[in-house]
Amino acid sequence: MDTRAKLEAVVSAAVQSAVEDKALSLETVPEAALERPREAAHGDWASTIAMRCAKQAHMKSLDIAQIIIDHLPQNDVISAVEVAGPGFINFRLSDHVLQDVVKTVRSEQGDYGKGSVEGPHNVNLEYVSANPTGPMHVGHGRWAALGDAMARVMRHAGYDVYEEFYVNDHGVQMDIFGHSVSIRYMQLLGYDVELPENSYGGSYVIDIAQGILDRDGRKWEGLTEEERTEAFREIAYEDMLNLMKSTLAGFGTTFDCWFSERSLYVADESGKSPVDRALEAMDEKGYIFEEEGATWFRSTAFGDDKNRVLIKENGEYTYFMSDVAYHYDKLRRGFDHLIDIWGADHHGYIRRCEAMMAAWGYPKALEVVLGQLVNLFRDGEAVRMSKRTGEMVTFSELIDEVGVDATRYLMLSRSSDQPIDFDIEVAKKRDNSNPVYYVQYAHARICSILRKAAGVADASAFDAHEVDMRELALDVVGDEVDLSPLTEEAELALMRKMDEFSSLIALAARDRAPFRLTHYAQELAAGFHQFYTTCHVLGVEEGLQKARLALVDACRIVLALTLSLLGVSAPSRM
Repeated sequence: MDTRAKLEAVVSAAVQSAVEDKALSLETVPEAALERPREAAHGDWASTIAMRCAKQAHMKSLDIAQIIIDHLPQNDVISAVEVAGPGFINFRLSDHVLQDVVKTVRSEQGDYGKGSVEGPHNVNLEYVSANPTGPMHVGHGRWAALGDAMARVMRHAGYDVYEEFYVNDHGVQMDIFGHSVSIRYMQLLGYDVELPENSYGGSYVIDIAQGILDRDGRKWEGLTEEERTEAFREIAYEDMLNLMKSTLAGFGTTFDCWFSERSLYVADESGKSPVDRALEAMDEKGYIFEEEGATWFRSTAFGDDKNRVLIKENGEYTYFMSDVAYHYDKLRRGFDHLIDIWGADHHGYIRRCEAMMAAWGYPKALEVVLGQLVNLFRDGEAVRMSKRTGEMVTFSELIDEVGVDATRYLMLSRSSDQPIDFDIEVAKKRDNSNPVYYVQYAHARICSILRKAAGVADASAFDAHEVDMRELALDVVGDEVDLSPLTEEAELALMRKMDEFSSLIALAARDRAPFRLTHYAQELAAGFHQFYTTCHVLGVEEGLQKARLALVDACRIVLALTLSLLGVSAPSRM
């Protein structure tokens, strides 16, 4: 049971006791309703239960609060309690319960803060889903960091998360891509052919064409333009998809499934494709109709501003038809809840997708997370073009220059509904002005303390893997440590911050807000640095030294765990 649960149990027992001896007249006893006070001076936790009971009890909130305090049972959780404002009950935790946090963290290690989720929790999380017609831009990098961290945090909170990349490999854009490569190939062979206006004109297309020429020579020269376009479409598609996969894998982002849009139009052994099944399901509900030779979805029945075309008059499927079939296929695969991460420019697309879910009887099963843009800067100056190509800065180029850790951390530093100003030079700094360096340095400093305590002067003398640091800490500190000496304010503040972790995970998972972990990591690192400044760890009395080593070891574990949930490394030396 975590600290919050322990305190909730004490408060609930007090209310129940007050009801039993008729000090309070309540038909139903509300939850303890604990929240963190805005100011540390007001205590560790505050309860609004007195204010929420006032109407039912026909009493003033202040009087109810005092009755609850008077009925608090004997416990080792609370050290002080007071009534504040209109009826808040403010609690300060005992040193003992805070010291237990250190014990819990060191016992649970990477499982610290894990939770369980009631209700639907089998989630399909789809993100990035860049078109395989060009390299990923820095906006895709933000979705990669956000989706991956969201999945990690949600799993830690108890959700079952399946990560999916939707490959838009069907339709006219793929044909245009293949034709663009074909034109560049013929130009490299010396033919005087123009690249049409609607083509893909980036230098990467020339690179693909050059690769084909280097590998196959003039093999494709004698084909018709249509034959060459079809062949190059598949070659270029495979090249681009492999580039995406390798870029994302290098970023630490992997998927359970790369779902091909083309597969939606392929019939199974029964002769039906996912598109056929999705149409049938909507038709059975009565939301499909024909008009002017086209097939329509009656989305206005679910609040959309107009009905949507699924199949055009010429028999061509719309882009929306693919989305309909894709989401229906997700439901058929057994997922309770679907989360899509889209760019903010897709805001107008949400209503029709919600309508399609409602038509099948799943009105709350789709959740769309919109992400704002990334603005690149270099020393405060806007960056729009790559120095190498003179075109947009790609995600891969950003990673190469800045590194995975800094890119991930800064991409996750703000809520997804806020734009990010990403300064390349700040991300490369190795000082406290760079937030990821600041947090990683705190972890590395703790590792250095543990090494010194173990008598390991040379940091390179042992392998720096996390498992070795854990074993080293156990050797130095042991399992059972008397933590009662930990009573200094800097020590208690550090334990309070670690105690927040479980609640943080639950709320960050619920709100799809992994950015909160970046703020928490910086606060925890600041708490450690403050502790390190005011409290000597080594060279003090043996019992105090062991207790403080246990404390910094617990801080190391929570820092490393927080960083890992963000997909960022926790180096043991820097």
